[in-house]
Amino acid sequence: MSVALRNIGPVMLVGAGKMGLALARGWLDAGLPPNHLLLVDPNPGAEALELAEDFGLTISPEAAGIQPNVLVLAVKPQIIDTVLAALAPVIGPQTLAISIAAGIDIARLSRGLDMGRIVRTMPNTPAQIGKGITGAVAGPEVGAEGRDVAEALLRAAGPVVWFDDESQLDAVTAVSGSGPAYVFHLVEALAAAGKKLGLPDAIAEQLARQTVIGSAALLEADPATPAVLRQNVTSPNGTTAAGLAVLMEGLTPLIERTTEAARKRSEELGKA
Repeated sequence: MSVALRNIGPVMLVGAGKMGLALARGWLDAGLPPNHLLLVDPNPGAEALELAEDFGLTISPEAAGIQPNVLVLAVKPQIIDTVLAALAPVIGPQTLAISIAAGIDIARLSRGLDMGRIVRTMPNTPAQIGKGITGAVAGPEVGAEGRDVAEALLRAAGPVVWFDDESQLDAVTAVSGSGPAYVFHLVEALAAAGKKLGLPDAIAEQLARQTVIGSAALLEADPATPAVLRQNVTSPNGTTAAGLAVLMEGLTPLIERTTEAARKRSEELGKA
Protein backbone atom coordinates (compact mmCIF):
# COMPACT_ATOMS: atom_id res chain seq x y z
CA MET A 1 0.00 0.00 0.00
CA SER A 2 1.31 3.44 -0.94
CA VAL A 3 1.82 5.85 1.97
CA ALA A 4 1.74 9.63 1.48
CA LEU A 5 4.63 11.44 3.13
CA ARG A 6 2.27 14.11 4.46
CA ASN A 7 0.70 11.43 6.68
CA ILE A 8 3.92 9.99 8.12
CA GLY A 9 5.25 12.58 10.57
CA PRO A 10 6.61 13.51 12.90
CA VAL A 11 9.99 12.37 11.56
CA MET A 12 13.14 12.88 13.63
CA LEU A 13 16.35 12.82 11.59
CA VAL A 14 19.40 12.25 13.78
CA GLY A 15 22.51 13.37 11.91
CA ALA A 16 22.40 16.28 9.45
CA GLY A 17 25.40 15.28 7.35
CA LYS A 18 25.42 14.81 3.58
CA MET A 19 23.36 11.61 3.50
CA GLY A 20 20.90 12.79 6.14
CA LEU A 21 20.37 16.08 4.33
CA ALA A 22 20.04 14.30 0.98
CA LEU A 23 17.21 12.24 2.42
CA ALA A 24 15.63 15.29 4.08
CA ARG A 25 15.59 17.23 0.82
CA GLY A 26 14.00 14.28 -0.93
CA TRP A 27 11.26 14.02 1.72
CA LEU A 28 10.49 17.73 1.62
CA ASP A 29 10.39 17.77 -2.19
CA ALA A 30 8.11 14.72 -2.15
CA GLY A 31 5.58 16.30 0.21
CA LEU A 32 6.68 15.84 3.82
CA PRO A 33 5.49 19.01 5.61
CA PRO A 34 8.45 20.93 7.08
CA ASN A 35 6.74 21.09 10.47
CA HIS A 36 6.72 17.28 10.51
CA LEU A 37 10.54 17.08 10.32
CA LEU A 38 12.95 17.69 13.20
CA LEU A 39 16.71 17.68 12.57
CA VAL A 40 18.94 16.60 15.45
CA ASP A 41 22.63 17.48 15.25
CA PRO A 42 24.85 19.02 17.95
CA ASN A 43 27.10 20.65 15.34
CA PRO A 44 25.06 21.39 12.20
CA GLY A 45 27.06 22.54 9.19
CA ALA A 46 26.32 25.35 6.77
CA GLU A 47 24.22 23.11 4.49
CA ALA A 48 22.00 22.01 7.38
CA LEU A 49 21.53 25.58 8.55
CA GLU A 50 20.69 26.68 5.02
CA LEU A 51 18.14 23.89 4.58
CA ALA A 52 16.57 24.73 7.92
CA GLU A 53 16.29 28.39 6.96
CA ASP A 54 14.86 27.62 3.51
CA PHE A 55 12.13 25.34 4.84
CA GLY A 56 11.62 26.70 8.34
CA LEU A 57 12.93 23.52 9.96
CA THR A 58 13.94 23.14 13.58
CA ILE A 59 17.46 21.93 14.37
CA SER A 60 17.96 20.60 17.88
CA PRO A 61 21.32 19.74 19.49
CA GLU A 62 19.77 16.65 21.08
CA ALA A 63 16.78 14.36 20.70
CA ALA A 64 14.05 15.69 22.95
CA GLY A 65 10.56 17.11 22.99
CA ILE A 66 8.68 14.62 20.82
CA GLN A 67 8.23 10.90 20.39
CA PRO A 68 8.49 10.60 16.59
CA ASN A 69 6.55 8.22 14.43
CA VAL A 70 9.78 7.66 12.49
CA LEU A 71 13.32 7.96 13.83
CA VAL A 72 15.98 8.05 11.10
CA LEU A 73 19.56 7.34 12.18
CA ALA A 74 21.99 9.02 9.78
CA VAL A 75 25.14 8.99 11.90
CA LYS A 76 28.59 7.47 11.52
CA PRO A 77 28.78 3.83 12.65
CA GLN A 78 31.71 4.69 14.92
CA ILE A 79 29.42 6.70 17.25
CA ILE A 80 26.25 4.65 16.92
CA ASP A 81 26.23 3.18 20.45
CA THR A 82 26.53 6.60 22.09
CA VAL A 83 23.76 7.94 19.87
CA LEU A 84 21.45 5.01 20.57
CA ALA A 85 21.86 5.41 24.32
CA ALA A 86 20.78 9.05 24.09
CA LEU A 87 17.66 8.23 22.08
CA ALA A 88 15.88 6.04 24.64
CA PRO A 89 13.71 8.92 26.00
CA VAL A 90 12.16 9.65 22.59
CA ILE A 91 11.22 6.09 21.64
CA GLY A 92 7.46 5.69 21.74
CA PRO A 93 5.28 2.63 21.23
CA GLN A 94 4.60 3.78 17.67
CA THR A 95 8.19 4.67 16.71
CA LEU A 96 9.75 3.03 13.66
CA ALA A 97 13.54 3.35 13.44
CA ILE A 98 15.31 3.49 10.08
CA SER A 99 19.10 3.26 10.12
CA ILE A 100 21.56 4.13 7.36
CA ALA A 101 24.64 3.47 9.54
CA ALA A 102 26.97 1.22 7.54
CA GLY A 103 27.62 -2.21 9.01
CA ILE A 104 25.40 -1.86 12.11
CA ASP A 105 23.04 -4.82 12.21
CA ILE A 106 19.44 -4.90 13.39
CA ALA A 107 20.27 -6.86 16.54
CA ARG A 108 22.72 -4.20 17.72
CA LEU A 109 20.29 -1.39 16.89
CA SER A 110 17.53 -3.22 18.72
CA ARG A 111 19.65 -3.63 21.85
CA GLY A 112 20.64 0.02 21.81
CA LEU A 113 17.09 1.32 21.35
CA ASP A 114 15.40 -1.43 23.39
CA MET A 115 12.85 -2.03 20.64
CA GLY A 116 12.57 -4.11 17.51
CA ARG A 117 10.70 -1.95 14.97
CA ILE A 118 13.83 -1.34 12.92
CA VAL A 119 14.60 -1.11 9.22
CA ARG A 120 18.28 -1.25 8.29
CA THR A 121 19.19 0.42 5.01
CA MET A 122 22.08 1.46 2.79
CA PRO A 123 21.36 4.39 0.44
CA ASN A 124 24.01 6.17 -1.62
CA THR A 125 24.94 9.78 -2.24
CA PRO A 126 23.13 10.28 -5.59
CA ALA A 127 20.10 10.43 -3.29
CA GLN A 128 21.00 14.13 -3.13
CA ILE A 129 19.44 14.55 -6.58
CA GLY A 130 16.83 11.78 -6.38
CA LYS A 131 19.05 9.37 -8.34
CA GLY A 132 20.12 7.12 -5.48
CA ILE A 133 19.32 3.50 -4.78
CA THR A 134 18.78 1.95 -1.37
CA GLY A 135 19.11 -1.59 -0.11
CA ALA A 136 16.82 -2.35 2.86
CA VAL A 137 16.00 -5.10 5.35
CA ALA A 138 13.04 -5.00 7.73
CA GLY A 139 13.48 -6.36 11.26
CA PRO A 140 11.21 -9.17 12.50
CA GLU A 141 8.95 -6.77 14.43
CA VAL A 142 8.29 -4.52 11.44
CA GLY A 143 4.83 -5.16 10.01
CA ALA A 144 3.46 -4.34 6.56
CA GLU A 145 2.53 -0.81 7.61
CA GLY A 146 6.03 -0.07 8.92
CA ARG A 147 7.60 -1.38 5.74
CA ASP A 148 5.27 0.82 3.66
CA VAL A 149 6.29 3.86 5.69
CA ALA A 150 9.99 3.06 5.24
CA GLU A 151 9.44 2.48 1.52
CA ALA A 152 7.75 5.87 1.14
CA LEU A 153 10.60 7.71 2.85
CA LEU A 154 13.41 5.82 1.12
CA ARG A 155 11.78 6.00 -2.32
CA ALA A 156 12.05 9.81 -2.21
CA ALA A 157 15.78 9.30 -2.85
CA GLY A 158 15.40 6.70 -5.63
CA PRO A 159 14.50 3.00 -6.03
CA VAL A 160 14.45 0.67 -3.02
CA VAL A 161 15.60 -2.96 -3.15
CA TRP A 162 14.42 -5.15 -0.25
CA PHE A 163 16.36 -8.15 1.04
CA ASP A 164 15.37 -11.01 3.32
CA ASP A 165 18.98 -11.84 4.26
CA GLU A 166 20.47 -9.01 6.31
CA SER A 167 24.04 -10.15 5.60
CA GLN A 168 23.55 -9.09 1.98
CA LEU A 169 23.52 -5.43 3.05
CA ASP A 170 27.29 -5.61 3.53
CA ALA A 171 27.55 -6.45 -0.18
CA VAL A 172 25.08 -3.66 -1.02
CA THR A 173 27.32 -1.28 0.93
CA ALA A 174 30.33 -2.43 -1.07
CA VAL A 175 28.64 -2.13 -4.48
CA SER A 176 26.15 0.75 -4.46
CA GLY A 177 26.86 2.42 -1.12
CA SER A 178 30.54 2.95 -1.91
CA GLY A 179 30.09 2.71 -5.69
CA PRO A 180 29.76 6.45 -6.42
CA ALA A 181 33.28 6.99 -5.06
CA TYR A 182 34.59 4.35 -7.47
CA VAL A 183 32.91 6.16 -10.38
CA PHE A 184 34.27 9.54 -9.28
CA HIS A 185 37.76 8.07 -9.08
CA LEU A 186 37.30 6.72 -12.62
CA VAL A 187 36.66 10.31 -13.75
CA GLU A 188 39.82 11.41 -11.92
CA ALA A 189 41.86 8.64 -13.54
CA LEU A 190 40.46 9.30 -17.01
CA ALA A 191 41.21 13.03 -16.68
CA ALA A 192 44.75 12.29 -15.46
CA ALA A 193 45.30 9.99 -18.43
CA GLY A 194 44.08 12.70 -20.81
CA LYS A 195 46.54 15.18 -19.30
CA LYS A 196 49.35 12.67 -19.73
CA LEU A 197 48.39 12.36 -23.40
CA GLY A 198 48.94 16.09 -23.79
CA LEU A 199 45.47 17.59 -23.30
CA PRO A 200 45.18 20.84 -21.33
CA ASP A 201 44.16 20.17 -17.72
CA ALA A 202 40.75 21.86 -17.89
CA ILE A 203 39.81 20.18 -21.16
CA ALA A 204 40.91 16.73 -19.96
CA GLU A 205 38.77 17.17 -16.85
CA GLN A 206 35.77 18.39 -18.87
CA LEU A 207 36.03 15.49 -21.31
CA ALA A 208 36.32 12.89 -18.55
CA ARG A 209 33.48 14.36 -16.48
CA GLN A 210 31.03 14.73 -19.36
CA THR A 211 31.89 11.31 -20.76
CA VAL A 212 30.76 9.65 -17.52
CA ILE A 213 27.71 11.94 -17.18
CA GLY A 214 26.63 11.19 -20.74
CA SER A 215 27.30 7.48 -20.44
CA ALA A 216 25.24 7.27 -17.25
CA ALA A 217 22.38 9.14 -18.92
CA LEU A 218 22.50 6.76 -21.89
CA LEU A 219 22.54 3.78 -19.53
CA GLU A 220 19.40 5.15 -17.87
CA ALA A 221 17.62 5.92 -21.14
CA ASP A 222 18.50 2.75 -23.09
CA PRO A 223 17.09 -0.59 -21.88
CA ALA A 224 20.00 -2.50 -23.41
CA THR A 225 22.40 -4.23 -21.06
CA PRO A 226 25.73 -2.56 -20.22
CA ALA A 227 27.47 -5.26 -22.25
CA VAL A 228 25.42 -4.40 -25.35
CA LEU A 229 26.01 -0.68 -24.88
CA ARG A 230 29.73 -1.36 -24.60
CA GLN A 231 29.67 -3.44 -27.76
CA ASN A 232 27.79 -0.67 -29.58
CA VAL A 233 30.71 1.68 -28.97
CA THR A 234 33.35 -0.85 -29.96
CA SER A 235 34.20 -1.26 -33.64
CA PRO A 236 36.25 -4.37 -34.48
CA ASN A 237 39.95 -3.55 -34.49
CA GLY A 238 39.18 0.09 -33.72
CA THR A 239 40.48 2.50 -31.10
CA THR A 240 37.95 1.51 -28.43
CA ALA A 241 38.73 -2.17 -28.95
CA ALA A 242 42.42 -1.42 -28.45
CA GLY A 243 41.75 0.42 -25.20
CA LEU A 244 39.32 -2.19 -23.90
CA ALA A 245 41.83 -4.97 -24.56
CA VAL A 246 43.98 -3.38 -21.86
CA LEU A 247 41.18 -2.29 -19.51
CA MET A 248 39.24 -5.58 -19.50
CA GLU A 249 42.37 -7.54 -18.70
CA GLY A 250 42.54 -6.13 -15.20
CA LEU A 251 39.37 -4.20 -14.34
CA THR A 252 37.11 -7.08 -13.31
CA PRO A 253 39.49 -8.61 -10.74
CA LEU A 254 40.34 -5.11 -9.49
CA ILE A 255 36.67 -4.29 -8.90
CA GLU A 256 36.21 -7.66 -7.21
CA ARG A 257 39.05 -6.86 -4.79
CA THR A 258 37.69 -3.34 -4.28
CA THR A 259 34.19 -4.47 -3.34
CA GLU A 260 35.50 -7.31 -1.19
CA ALA A 261 37.59 -4.83 0.82
CA ALA A 262 34.56 -2.58 1.28
CA ARG A 263 32.32 -5.51 2.26
CA LYS A 264 34.88 -6.69 4.81
CA ARG A 265 35.08 -3.20 6.32
CA SER A 266 31.30 -3.04 6.57
CA GLU A 267 31.36 -6.30 8.54
CA GLU A 268 34.14 -4.96 10.79
CA LEU A 269 32.18 -1.80 11.58
CA GLY A 270 29.29 -3.95 12.74
CA LYS A 271 31.53 -5.81 15.18
CA ALA A 272 33.40 -2.79 16.53
